[in-house]
Amino acid sequence: MRLVTFLALVAIASAQMNPSSIAADKWRAGHETPIVQEFFDLLAIPNVAADKPNIERNAAAIAAMLRKRGVPARLLEFAGASPLVYGEIKTPGATRTVVFYAHYDGQPVDAKEWNGTPFTPVLRNAPLEKDGQAIPLPQAGKSFDPEWRIYARSASDDKAPILAMVTALDALHDAKITLHSNIKFVFEGEEEAGSTHLGEILAANKQLLRGDVWLICDGPVHQSRRQQVVFGARGVTTVDLTVYGPRRELHSGHYGNWAPNPALMLARLLASMKDEDGRVLIDHFYDGVEPLSARELKAISDTPVPDADLMRELWLGRTEGGGRKLAELITLPSLNIRGMASARIGDRATNVIPSLATATIDLRLVKAITPQQAVARLIDHIRKQGYFITDQEPGAEIRTAHPKVARVVQTDAGYPAVRTSMDLPISREIVKAVESARGPSILSPTTGGSVPLYLIESTLGSPTISIPIANHDNSQHSFNENIRLRNLWDGINLMAALLTM
Repeated sequence: MRLVTFLALVAIASAQMNPSSIAADKWRAGHETPIVQEFFDLLAIPNVAADKPNIERNAAAIAAMLRKRGVPARLLEFAGASPLVYGEIKTPGATRTVVFYAHYDGQPVDAKEWNGTPFTPVLRNAPLEKDGQAIPLPQAGKSFDPEWRIYARSASDDKAPILAMVTALDALHDAKITLHSNIKFVFEGEEEAGSTHLGEILAANKQLLRGDVWLICDGPVHQSRRQQVVFGARGVTTVDLTVYGPRRELHSGHYGNWAPNPALMLARLLASMKDEDGRVLIDHFYDGVEPLSARELKAISDTPVPDADLMRELWLGRTEGGGRKLAELITLPSLNIRGMASARIGDRATNVIPSLATATIDLRLVKAITPQQAVARLIDHIRKQGYFITDQEPGAEIRTAHPKVARVVQTDAGYPAVRTSMDLPISREIVKAVESARGPSILSPTTGGSVPLYLIESTLGSPTISIPIANHDNSQHSFNENIRLRNLWDGINLMAALLTM
């Protein structure tokens, strides 16, 4: 990607000489093999939130990593929740507290989709799509090519920042660089499961977890490979939608043209929700969106436009959005079809009319739109398409009384979106620290993804700012997730600068 390469070189050339960042870079260059081996050990522990024994192993391992650096660490536990790993560094004379957040759980995996296995970390000499080959870790003292990649679940989302933080602590200790703030570490174990218990854990530990700012170390850098500082995140909620045909599957020859086909019904219903350009057609879907400030609009205007390069990378012949760029579109709410299912396909297909069809939908939310509002608007739209709505499995009485029946279930409560002002003094100080380590950075009003910022701000009253480190092409939430070593190295340098700002 020509634009990516050019802008990355500009950023490197423009980086300031942050002493902490320089110390971290020097430390890392002399310890690459043990750094990566420690990372491999952490990645090898399965971390799907529903797997409680292994989640607890992860929490214990991360607490041990903190203690190894002299950071007192403990697990905050709540009934039914994954442990929250907490560590704290008290700095004599400090007048402010900075909280570093990451999560150690990962998305569920289907091992059949992976090249290799999700929890056996592999070092490759290039991305898989460029025929990257598995290679052994170099011997201690040998350098790593920064374009090599580590493949494993959560290599980028979100264990990489945890590794970057503890390695930065090693470097700062070796260089005898002192901290200026009190530091707290909060590592969550069920972010990918919707942060179901985070609000309760925060509420039960308000004084312990409160800080002047929470730095959310999650997500990818900009597609140009320049560092981002992100001041918000979209909210999210999910819905399962099921429509019904006959009570049982029917022979498509005997009953075709007579029995309604729920797969086709679902396709028509989903198609009614968006136009060809991706605009959501649900009534009032965009009502109440809080406008962007002049500063936020300028930040979007100043953002590099990687869209053409991304289209080539992703083999896209067109994009949605009516010609608007990606940086603008992620500030709007969205509706996404996560997946669809009805009967069987491929060599398992049979000539039947299915009995039902199901889709899972996620709704990404922006500031001033709640999950409840978004789901209510979706349900109203489905009803307007002639469907009787239920949240229970419908029996014969309901299905025979209505020509079209849809079961709609909000599968998680979700959380609203948040945007922190770019004009706060702490916002400006963080940008200064980031740019001292990484050069001119991209300021983004929001990320397109969703992290539980709302729970933090509403419970603790602390502003949140996101500092991502992963490469944009990391395949997070999918198979063959990876982290580019240059991003990991840059993340170590960045965490050192932020720890000592």
